[in-house]
Amino acid sequence: MNSEDVFINCPFSDDYDQHFKAIIFTVIRSGFIPRCAREDDDGGDVRFEKICRIIAESKYGIHDISKTELDEASGLPRFNMPFELGLFLGAKKYAPEQVAKKAIIFDRAAYRYQQFISDIAGQDIHAHEGDIRRLIIDIAAWLRRASRRKTVPGGQVIADEFDNFARDLPIMIEAKQLSLVDLTYADDVGLMTEWLAQKNQ
Repeated sequence: MNSEDVFINCPFSDDYDQHFKAIIFTVIRSGFIPRCAREDDDGGDVRFEKICRIIAESKYGIHDISKTELDEASGLPRFNMPFELGLFLGAKKYAPEQVAKKAIIFDRAAYRYQQFISDIAGQDIHAHEGDIRRLIIDIAAWLRRASRRKTVPGGQVIADEFDNFARDLPIMIEAKQLSLVDLTYADDVGLMTEWLAQKNQ
């Protein structure tokens, strides 16, 4: 288990994309390595096995279970986020070498989760209300507290930096002959790392 790795379990939908990018940015800016199911695109890698491997390698986990709307095509909800949260908590509970894992869990509103996943009623759930800035602030504070690293900046600073990164992103991707729709998870991580390195020169 790597003390630098942070497993990100959140919706991958278009309407959550900016929140997802904010989480990645906050993790990198705080001095950690973001990990998620999108980091590899290997058709020979079974997705469940990949998720289990990433969870086993990650000391920290960020879980957003706020996406509970019914899918328009199927009329059913998507259960990936609660499922991956269960895997993470199960690893912490039943594997002695995983007991040091730490997690932060988000929902859209306080106590809403009790209507669809009441088994985690004893957990400390954070409500971000869909606000990206609040999401960043809570994650930064949690990483600083959970890791006991004094080098993790305050969330307000990171939120301001993320706004600046988002402003500069179109210029950066144009220089690389890319567009927003072309960007992969690896592109996002690379661009954020590059922007932060230039900022700190």
